[in-house]
Amino acid sequence: MSPFRGSVPLTDRWDHFDLHRADGVATVTLDRPDKLNALTFEAYADLRDLLLELPHRGDTRVLVLRGSGRGFCSGGDVDEIIGATLRMDPDDLLAFTRMTGEVVKAMRECPVPVIAGVHGIAAGAGSVLALAADFRVVARSARFAFLFTKVGLSGADMGAAYLLPRVVGLGHATRLLMLGDTIGAQEADRCGLVSELVEDDALDSAVAALAERLSGGPAFGYAQTKALLSRELDMNLSGSIELEAMTQALLMKSADYAEFHAAFTGKRRPEWKGR
Repeated sequence: MSPFRGSVPLTDRWDHFDLHRADGVATVTLDRPDKLNALTFEAYADLRDLLLELPHRGDTRVLVLRGSGRGFCSGGDVDEIIGATLRMDPDDLLAFTRMTGEVVKAMRECPVPVIAGVHGIAAGAGSVLALAADFRVVARSARFAFLFTKVGLSGADMGAAYLLPRVVGLGHATRLLMLGDTIGAQEADRCGLVSELVEDDALDSAVAALAERLSGGPAFGYAQTKALLSRELDMNLSGSIELEAMTQALLMKSADYAEFHAAFTGKRRPEWKGR
């Protein structure tokens, strides 16, 4: 977490999703169940701003993204977004599409681990939000649909054509993004899109258990692991080895590395400080 703060206050209220904080875990719940948690312009903007703010807070070690009601997220709201974009000028359209991508970029660059707890449908932008998370805990009844081509757009949206081949391979990504078909949780698991597949009634407990494990772990080590996983996607082996060597040398001077040794020699559990 950054130790440097300017004069802008941290945000206490978010109007376009529900946010709950407890024991180092911030849980964002998309809360438009009557619309299958369809996203609005304002919801995108709030997600972007929350993700950019998290590194400056001292109270968040894990971010959980959930949906209320029957599904995770059905994507952009057909009336509030698709209808509005038909009337927009090109410069406003580009500002909007860049903003949606900024949400994904912020998810990948945020040092806090992100868990998506997916039930019901994750479609369109909802499927990309799940894809951009570090962990996807998925209920067996869940479904994914990268359905951008189904509405006449490119299947490459919000970074999906960058991230999905790196998660499931080019063949599966081509099929999912080009055809836009809906797949069930078991097929998503077979493709490699799922981190943990659970029964529907075990989703909440599985998400909570993973969040608790991450929030109580070595946050500095997790942050650097996440950063290098993203940075090394486009690096050669020599550059990756050098970056990892420099990172490990840095972490060997961390409080957590010293704490591990003290705990090991003292025959106790480490008390991770996250620095």
